[in-house]
Amino acid sequence: MSLDIGTKSTIHQLGTTRSALDALSVDDATVLTLPLPELMEGAAALRDALFGTRVTYSPKVFIPLTSLCRDGCGYCTFSRSPARAEAPYLTPDQVLAIAARGAQAGCHEALFTLGEEPEDRYDVAAQWLADHGYSSTVEYLAAMCRLVTAETGLLAHSNAGALAPDALSLLRTVSPGQGMMIESLNPTLMAHRGAPDKTPERRLATLEAAGELAIPFTTGILVGIGESPQDRVTALRAIADLHRRYGHIQEVIVQNFMPKPDTVMRNEPACPQDEFLRTIAMARLILPSDVHLQAPPNLSEDFGPLLDAGIDDFGGVSPVTVDHVNPERPWPALDRLREVTERHGKFLAPRLTVYPEFARRPEQWIDPGLRFAIMDRSDAESLGRDDPGAMFPESHADAKNVGTGAEVVQIGRRSTVWSSGSEFAPTDLVPSRRRGFGGPVRGVLDGIASGQEPGVDEIVTLFGARGGEVAEVAEFADHLRSRAVGDDVTFVRNRNINYTNVCTFKCTFCGFSKGPLSLNLRGKPYLLTLQEVAGRVREAWDLGCTEVCLQGGIHPSFDGDYYIDVCRAAKEAAPDIHVHGFTALEVTEGAKRLGEPLEKYLQRLVDAGLKSLPGTAAEILDDDVRAILCPDKIDTEEWLECHRVAHSMGLTSNVTMMFGSVEEPVHWARHFLRTRELQRETGGFTEFVGLPFVHMAAPIYLKRGARRGPTWREVVLVHAIARIVYDGLIDNVQASWVKLGLDGVRQLLQAGVNDVGGTLMDENISRAAGAAHGQQLDERDLDAVVQGIGRRLRRRTTNYLTPPTHQLDLHGAPTHSPEVILR
Repeated sequence: MSLDIGTKSTIHQLGTTRSALDALSVDDATVLTLPLPELMEGAAALRDALFGTRVTYSPKVFIPLTSLCRDGCGYCTFSRSPARAEAPYLTPDQVLAIAARGAQAGCHEALFTLGEEPEDRYDVAAQWLADHGYSSTVEYLAAMCRLVTAETGLLAHSNAGALAPDALSLLRTVSPGQGMMIESLNPTLMAHRGAPDKTPERRLATLEAAGELAIPFTTGILVGIGESPQDRVTALRAIADLHRRYGHIQEVIVQNFMPKPDTVMRNEPACPQDEFLRTIAMARLILPSDVHLQAPPNLSEDFGPLLDAGIDDFGGVSPVTVDHVNPERPWPALDRLREVTERHGKFLAPRLTVYPEFARRPEQWIDPGLRFAIMDRSDAESLGRDDPGAMFPESHADAKNVGTGAEVVQIGRRSTVWSSGSEFAPTDLVPSRRRGFGGPVRGVLDGIASGQEPGVDEIVTLFGARGGEVAEVAEFADHLRSRAVGDDVTFVRNRNINYTNVCTFKCTFCGFSKGPLSLNLRGKPYLLTLQEVAGRVREAWDLGCTEVCLQGGIHPSFDGDYYIDVCRAAKEAAPDIHVHGFTALEVTEGAKRLGEPLEKYLQRLVDAGLKSLPGTAAEILDDDVRAILCPDKIDTEEWLECHRVAHSMGLTSNVTMMFGSVEEPVHWARHFLRTRELQRETGGFTEFVGLPFVHMAAPIYLKRGARRGPTWREVVLVHAIARIVYDGLIDNVQASWVKLGLDGVRQLLQAGVNDVGGTLMDENISRAAGAAHGQQLDERDLDAVVQGIGRRLRRRTTNYLTPPTHQLDLHGAPTHSPEVILR
């Protein structure tokens, strides 16, 4: 359909579906003649419909591999002759030094810039390559891309110019994305005289070959080098047509020409601002809806109008290196980039060298050797991780055995970026004075406030919150917390008893369980005797614990009676202690091994003293994800059915969700909704417990198959959105401080959380996966955190009642006993 570009109404009527927006069409006359304000209004409306309030950028380092080039473009100061270059190429050590500085500063991208085939023009370049064992610049580039990713984890992005298919194919194995500017398809431009690689035929052939090879590709046009407005439209339509054939253009750059001293075009005028903004706006309207639009912020004194014209990306911005193509134009500081973006009603989000649309389909777009490198730097939306700090690839030595658990030992370069279970404090996101600017997130919150119940789409929208939107979601959730449970922060004194770490199941995320006789990162196999279990229960009671949590592996020698025997042993050791035990997997497997109906088996456990079930073994209640994480474990419906039956018999349980490994926000949403429906049916869940994936020694991570846990923003949102989704159904939201630390708990207590869980002496499972938080923290430290935010710490029972006075007096240590070891 044709677009009435002078208003936003047509776009709004179509909604935000890609198919509807792709149906829009705009003719050349419209984009060339419509008044600029109307054109920009239409482009910005389309951008908003496609990308909401999010604007991306790529934190990068700029690696000028060689400034020698066989082309002589009239505007270029990057290209130099051998006499003016310090050396024909950067050495591997120089390349690595630049890349390491970038990784240390939290960059995700190593942008390699270089001249085109300098060995064809300069003997010194050919000789240097031969002396170092390379036959071409592209071969050396590929080696350096591989080196940088292996040593620093940065993802290479290669801008090697017009290349033949074999060169593109070689670089595809080491560089997730590649790029080459079209610039213009006008063959008569003075700017390209003396540049054999800038012919339209050669540029378009490269772009087409990249499509045939399924390479996520960056291209663009240069505005103001002598081309006409119609030339710009022609180039943009050619790019759009190639993308419609191959789907490989991830972004188009619209760059404004600026004359530079010592170039042929030094006396030419700079691109007029109005022409630049018109070109950006018409690019947004001409390009397919799944192509991102970028303009460099450092080439404009005021880059805010670029947002008004319709861009959704600022491209690479470096905190470490200059723009070697435009060295006279420094990058804006990230704080200023963020400030200007938010002033225009948008929020910044870091991305990778490949956009999420491509990273989510690695089988089609990404070489197998690069898939983990991308995953390792991705968040759940396949954007770049946004926690500040140094980030390097991880490797580990053998574990140190600690009691019945294990602790991993990391070797090599150390990251300082926060991750679940690490010793580093998370960045402060809550509370915050930053707020959103309307948009989809605000719309969902307003709908919930007016009584609407969030579904999958609304929950996924909330998980997309960035910047001040995160604080808005957290504040909304905390209001619901205050209304539901008041200001008390609760905890239970308990002990965790992992009776065995031997397991016949093969959960790919588990750093705790193992097969018989194994000795690896996760420590030695063990099996506690019933006497040892009873002794630990008795010790817990004497220390003031009111609960024991019984969980372990599924030992091959167990029949279902083992769990009943463990229950009896616990109750005999401390008759009044609450037995919180056995996951849905253990219960279901026990019943199967005895050939008993689930209800009958659960009744036997109740008769032996079981009072409640933990919600673990849920992981993600989506069978597509479970096929990766726990393929031989109970499926989603079996987990739900176990808890349904348990609730029908008077047992309570909780909802857990392990997040941050391989799943996406839509899977979190489904998990929330499936458990919400069961709670509406049974009312048996007492709390939600978020369990951030601890990656360090998890087998799936060590086998290069998972992310390194959630980002801190995702942790905050999971807990806050859980409060929102379960409002009125599950009153308690718990934070796991063994995975998050007290600095993390402090923030979550202001984002909808009201409970910090149990003391969990002998907590082995998180430590076996690599968590660094210890067990020697007494209640005074927790109380200090709670009082510091104006709340009150209160001890509870498993089912959120206040322990009887006689139990506190006769069987409990003092409230601030330093002997009590907190989880």
